[in-house]
Amino acid sequence: MAEGIDCATPLNAKSAKALADAGYRFAARYLVPSSYAWKRLTRSEAEAITEAGMQIISVYETTANRPAGGSPSGQVDGASALREAKAIGQPEGTAIYFAVDYDAGPSDYDEIEAYLRTAAAQIPGYNAGVYGSYAVVEEMAKRRACAHFWQTYAWSRGKKSDKANVYQYRNDVRVAGVAVDLNKSYGNEGWWSLKDDEEVPQMSKDDAIKIIRFLQAAWNAATTQDDKDEFHRLANEIRKAAGMPLE
Repeated sequence: MAEGIDCATPLNAKSAKALADAGYRFAARYLVPSSYAWKRLTRSEAEAITEAGMQIISVYETTANRPAGGSPSGQVDGASALREAKAIGQPEGTAIYFAVDYDAGPSDYDEIEAYLRTAAAQIPGYNAGVYGSYAVVEEMAKRRACAHFWQTYAWSRGKKSDKANVYQYRNDVRVAGVAVDLNKSYGNEGWWSLKDDEEVPQMSKDDAIKIIRFLQAAWNAATTQDDKDEFHRLANEIRKAAGMPLE
């Protein structure tokens, strides 16, 4: 579990560092067009957040009830989100959340699902997520409308979904001079940074050593040089994933 923030205020090097120093490990920011410049995530801001040591969660929101527009809105918003993600350099394989920022009810669910599915189709290489209330998260998870779920306590009536990868539990707090909302994360967040993927360990060294021992046993039992070379290559891939020196 990690603590993080989301905010409409763009961060700079000073405020990003202050938030990281305060113990926050991720910042959720808006992936929106230039017409929403007052809250828009830019490349320079992503660099500042990355340099501070925090991860980034991308969320697309122009108006609070935009997903009620269904598939036509999802097509426009998904295409816009893709342009922004590419311009900033958001790595593929990460998530773009689409916000359902109102007290959506059952009569809205079909349109929200259509919005999410259509938006997801417009962002090839990225995974779609939804931000919303307990009911929205539960319903969209049941419908498998997207891959990631960010629940807000707002409109959730005291309930908390076990589907949530991120949970927003408090609004309107000032940290390091910035107005933020507070969040917790629980894994599979789909977050990202601008650091080279190869520089970020994807496996613990203990696990890597265990796997390499099995590969060493296979290498010893190999009967051809090609097999030995392949086991050696695989061992180095494991070392790379754990940030260990190659051999």
